[in-house]
Amino acid sequence: MCGIVGFTGINRASDILINGLQSLEYRGYDSAGIALVQDDKTQVIKTTGKVEDLRNKVAATADTYGTCGIGHTRWATHGGVTEVNAHPHQTPKVTLVHNGIIENYKEIAAELAKKGYTPVSETDTEIAALLIDSLYNGDPFEAMKKADEILEGAYGFCIMFQDRPGKIYCMRNASPLVVAHTPIGSYIGSDVIALIPYSKDYFVVPEQHIVVLEKGSVSLYTMDHEKVEPKMLHVDWDTTAAKKGGYDYFMQKEIYDQPEAVKNTLAPRIHDGKVDFSADKISDDLFKDVNRVIITACGTAMHSGLVGRSIIESLIRIPVTVEIASEFRYMNPIMDEHTLVIVITQSGETADSLAALRLANERGAKTISIVNVKGSSIARESDYVLYTHAGPEIAVASTKAFTVQCCGMYLITLKLAEVMGILSDKEISEYIDKFIAATETIPAVLEMDDYIKTIAEKIKDTYSAFYIGRGLDYAFACEGSLKLKEISYVNSEAFNAGELKHGTISLVTEGVPIIAVATQDHIFSKTLANVEEVKARGAHVILITDEDAAGYEGLYDDLIKVPKTDDFFGGFGTTVAMQLLAYHTTVYRGYNVDQPRNLAKSVTVE
Repeated sequence: MCGIVGFTGINRASDILINGLQSLEYRGYDSAGIALVQDDKTQVIKTTGKVEDLRNKVAATADTYGTCGIGHTRWATHGGVTEVNAHPHQTPKVTLVHNGIIENYKEIAAELAKKGYTPVSETDTEIAALLIDSLYNGDPFEAMKKADEILEGAYGFCIMFQDRPGKIYCMRNASPLVVAHTPIGSYIGSDVIALIPYSKDYFVVPEQHIVVLEKGSVSLYTMDHEKVEPKMLHVDWDTTAAKKGGYDYFMQKEIYDQPEAVKNTLAPRIHDGKVDFSADKISDDLFKDVNRVIITACGTAMHSGLVGRSIIESLIRIPVTVEIASEFRYMNPIMDEHTLVIVITQSGETADSLAALRLANERGAKTISIVNVKGSSIARESDYVLYTHAGPEIAVASTKAFTVQCCGMYLITLKLAEVMGILSDKEISEYIDKFIAATETIPAVLEMDDYIKTIAEKIKDTYSAFYIGRGLDYAFACEGSLKLKEISYVNSEAFNAGELKHGTISLVTEGVPIIAVATQDHIFSKTLANVEEVKARGAHVILITDEDAAGYEGLYDDLIKVPKTDDFFGGFGTTVAMQLLAYHTTVYRGYNVDQPRNLAKSVTVE
């Protein structure tokens, strides 16, 4: 998703804007630009390529001393990657940057054409700028409110009106914006990471509200121009958490962050051998009278949902479905007051997941979200929220967020078991001991990094790969496959091992990597029988297991032996092993691990 930064204050704005945009590079983008107000004139500088290219262009431009400005990194949606299509967009009256998608921009463009407005770009954003220009008669609030009534879709706008120098007006619908203020000035960004160098105190702009940034103040208003007090939040991590810290890539750092992230997620919630959500203010009533669970999420988060389905159904014995959030609201799902809907998202701003949550709320279901970002839209609109405390995750490919999302699913499952009387206090305590023991295997797998790197070198030139597993192993295999696919561009897919002979095995040829996950004791021999089928067809088998593989040496080419854990908690070590395999394979292939092509960290448009 695109990135937004804005500043007005007493310091030079261009440096603040470019540094802020650079901190948002992880979100994915293909062009960048800034607009600076100086001497009552607005200067726009933009370019295709990286923020560093923009920095060089600004440095070569005269008179970039303004102390008020807005900046943007664009991920192309409407129109190609060109300088003309890059933000900011400027009209005679307004200069604007935008995150999101305007769904009815063609209809608006047709009406504006009748009034003589002609866009120079191919973007929906310029149409929004022209619309606001056409509505502006000296009152920013009136123009923005009217535009809000006309626009359909998702947007976060930062707007500078030509006759209001030194002020930045902002409003949002779905696309997130966060604001901070210091004695130096006022800041806005699409992610708190852009603000952290200046302040740890911030607020999230509520939807259908307008924020006015001035040098000495920040003011929040309703669309009817009624002033309201923002709800302030505080970041509990420092700027070093958002830096590489000596690692080559953010993804590498975040893989190694996982022991600490797991500790921060579990420690506040496990007391005296029980799951304790009192600090989260999650009532036990949420888990009473539940006869069905729906988990909805996208991408990596959905794979943690697959883990949740496996463990809830096996222990609690109630039906669980895992639904892709982008399809959820279009499938007319069955929900009532006895349905527990769990929404999983790292950012808390995923557009499809937010829409799914809102539908669940409308239908009267109980809702809880597993979220990493405090104050995010999904966190605010859920009945309850379970924050994962993983700290900032910068790499596009999620690692530590997935692991702590799985931890969240285990915590919820064990709380359900307690409230519903499935397990005794003693049994719950035993499960928790096994749970903690399983998470404590992560450092041991991290110590296998160099060994896993040697395996990655063997498969670095492959075109395709397949991950297989059964039951809980299959859920983790899905995530392992996604990691390899999204950053190394290997055509990787995950399959239930037993389904190979129903079509997929036709794709297995000499040397094709098969990553077989087999940690479940009760189906270990079954999985290995499927491995034998692919090995007979020349596959390069990488076996990841915590079981004794003695006697099976002829069935695999490489063995990743992770520490033994209870079957119910068997995925933490294998997850880290697969993350390292994907990471090293990508490095060998020469790609940017943190910024895979065409992908964004947070998908805030449908």
